[in-house]
Amino acid sequence: MRLGLIGAGNMAGALARGFGQPVAVFDVDRSRAEALAEAVGGQVLDSNIAVADASDAIVLCHKPAQLEEVAAEVGDHARAVISILGGTPVAAVEAAYPGRPVYRFMPSIPLEVGRGVVCYTPGRLAGQGPERKVLELFAAAGMLVELPEALFDAATAVMSCGPAFFALVAEALADAGVGYGLPADLAARMAVETMGGTAATLAEHDNDTRELRRRVTSPGGMTARGLAALERGRVRAAFEEAVAAVVEGRS
Repeated sequence: MRLGLIGAGNMAGALARGFGQPVAVFDVDRSRAEALAEAVGGQVLDSNIAVADASDAIVLCHKPAQLEEVAAEVGDHARAVISILGGTPVAAVEAAYPGRPVYRFMPSIPLEVGRGVVCYTPGRLAGQGPERKVLELFAAAGMLVELPEALFDAATAVMSCGPAFFALVAEALADAGVGYGLPADLAARMAVETMGGTAATLAEHDNDTRELRRRVTSPGGMTARGLAALERGRVRAAFEEAVAAVVEGRS
């Protein structure tokens, strides 16, 4: 299936790397489009229309505010539409691209390394046509989950914002280690490797976080003291507030 990216930002790059196949791409910032195309063996075209004409499905990777503008330009040329526009309901994309099969996807940055989660919801005209092949591409790139659109904001907080949250946790843990004498580079590598290893361990054991904590924590031991300090610091409440900020749009 031939995919065309309209926009070449960070998430477009993650998707293209996760797909593992050449894509057509256009971005008003040509240097950004060229960098993406070079990374994945894709092709930079001269316009959004050229991308649509060369593709079985276009992937909307531009800014959400540009939906109507881009649709007016390429709507008659698009065969199928894949939207990753944050906060943009599938109905809004369908209204901009009448008569076209539409899917709304919410990807995450780890797709660029073949991990992470992709949530999607199909539009009214998305059925058994060729555009469904895009589901196979997303499934190959990461964990694919069909969700009702009402749950997209909650899912976004966990799987799309989650990498930034986890990066902050790794940064804070490394900084704390530096405070007790670890070299900064070593502390950062330790924190990141431990986080990755923990994720892999959980995946091998049915994602049972409580059981992993039990295995690591000896009564009255060092880990127990550290966990108690995190609980006193309201770490759970902090994550609850972060998710609420994403879902409810408050900071």
